[in-house]
Amino acid sequence: MPAPRRLPLATLARASGARRRGGKGRLALVTLALTAAVVAAVWYFRFRSSTDDTLPPIDEAVPDASPLAAATPDALPAQDVSAAPEPAPLTFGATLAPDAAAATTAPGPPTGPVLSKPTPPGTPVPEAPAPVPPPAVGPVESDFRPRLPRDVFEAQVALMRDAICPGSIDGAWGGQTRAAVAAFQEKHGLRVTGQLDNATRDALQLQRQPLRHYVVTEEDIARLRPFPKGWLQKSELDSMGYATVLEAIAERTCTNPKQITRLNPQVAWASIKAGTVLVVPDIGRRATPSTRPEYILISLGEKTLRLYDATNNLLAHFPCSIARRVEKRPVGELSVLTVAPNPNYTFNPETFPDSPDAQKVGRKLILQPGPNNPVGIAWIALSAGDGSYGIHGSPEPEQIGRTESSGCFRLANWNAEYLVPLVRAGMLVRVEP
Repeated sequence: MPAPRRLPLATLARASGARRRGGKGRLALVTLALTAAVVAAVWYFRFRSSTDDTLPPIDEAVPDASPLAAATPDALPAQDVSAAPEPAPLTFGATLAPDAAAATTAPGPPTGPVLSKPTPPGTPVPEAPAPVPPPAVGPVESDFRPRLPRDVFEAQVALMRDAICPGSIDGAWGGQTRAAVAAFQEKHGLRVTGQLDNATRDALQLQRQPLRHYVVTEEDIARLRPFPKGWLQKSELDSMGYATVLEAIAERTCTNPKQITRLNPQVAWASIKAGTVLVVPDIGRRATPSTRPEYILISLGEKTLRLYDATNNLLAHFPCSIARRVEKRPVGELSVLTVAPNPNYTFNPETFPDSPDAQKVGRKLILQPGPNNPVGIAWIALSAGDGSYGIHGSPEPEQIGRTESSGCFRLANWNAEYLVPLVRAGMLVRVEP
């Protein structure tokens, strides 16, 4: 039997290396296949998630305050606490209609495809129904619970409820809102920073939802009056009422008209009809002082009017317009002479020497009461001059604190109305530079 052939050691080494390399190659192929399977699975589920049409529920939405709105310095967290009390009705102007739409919620998006049976040949195809305009609904929370304000708009609503006015609610962070925040901090014993810091946000907790539904009524439409420019034409009106529904809704809710239109983008305001459902800020009854008001402090430099009690506790804060001419700005201590809610207005052409229309009329006229009366819906006469100097409302609330008056202290109508039952003849009014 021949002896077995012995291979050289170099040949054996090469064969052994080839087997090892073959095993590593198969392992690499298996690893590559598993990796490809995992990547494919990840992309599959990511693709499904990106094509999901589910929308967030309407009660999670926050009103878009652009272009007027500005973000708060930090995110405003929500709190989950006990159920909120029922919202109180607004008290300014005419009584609001019942909240007919408050119990309704907007239908959610479809949860899947809707399949239909194929139409047999020859079956007449019905005409498509006319498109229905979207209902006037917005981010009204049906399951609201007390929480912190989420943005500047909601902070302004909370301030307004506390009789701390940030100007017309517009969702914008500006000088009047900053001054209102500082006043709120003073009122509640917080560190005065003028910023929505954490302690201030905690104190501004919303006890009821910031928005509500409002149904336009026939009475709203019937109350409208034209707003002519001439003094003689104004004197011929039976009342100095609102000129448009938008103006009426904005002023009743202490809100800038632009904010109202942002909350209701689908509404045709020029042709609005009774029965239209609107989304509006829910101000309700503003906080009344727990102590007796003792004096009014007007700051000419800050253009603000504040109400204090006998121990110098701040009770209310409002933006205020002051006289254009320095010589018509009294400084020092005055007193309240009389208080007249919903007054008429006596037009005297001598008061408007630079007005061609006033000089053309050439005689005194009486303008009827109403929110568009030149002195608004309240007149508080002061002991300056001959008694024709005072604190009053205004038909242009967006201009309060931003423009200067002919002489008197102007407030937004809602602030003048708030002040009327709290002041009395003889009350001290201190005017500071």
